[in-house]
Amino acid sequence: MKEDLTKLSIKELMDRGICPTCLNRETGGAIYGDNSHTQLYIDEDIEIVFVPNPRSRGHLAIISVPHYKNMLEAPDYLNEKIIRYSKFLMNELVKAYGCETVYLCTMCDGKINHYHIQLIPRYKEEAIGSKNFVKERKAYVFEEDKFRYLRDKLRKSDLAKPQ
Repeated sequence: MKEDLTKLSIKELMDRGICPTCLNRETGGAIYGDNSHTQLYIDEDIEIVFVPNPRSRGHLAIISVPHYKNMLEAPDYLNEKIIRYSKFLMNELVKAYGCETVYLCTMCDGKINHYHIQLIPRYKEEAIGSKNFVKERKAYVFEEDKFRYLRDKLRKSDLAKPQ
């Protein structure tokens, strides 16, 4: 049954009320492909990935593993965890990429959307403001040194330990 679903387009899946993000996880990447080169971290609650079509170098997404439509639907412990990871990563993105700041946003909307937070770096040469949320998307470029730096910082942090 799931193999048949993987042949549908993302729009067709969404029209049927199926979350492509969840189906991708359940099928080992059959929808979006292997994301090991973009995935910094995963546990039972969250997945942290470089966005495959970023608005800026270093653009990350923190995605809830259990399916929730948005922050309002998610339990408090998960929202708190996502915010802790977000703050940590915002600081590390500034160090790794030399950006001026990092914007945090979520725009989850619709019945099958998957709750996620986006961390979008803004660089010194870019104008301040909300237009950074709608900048043209580009192809993801793997930067091994930045990937390793952030992954190692996450592994060495005490974020995963009980608060």
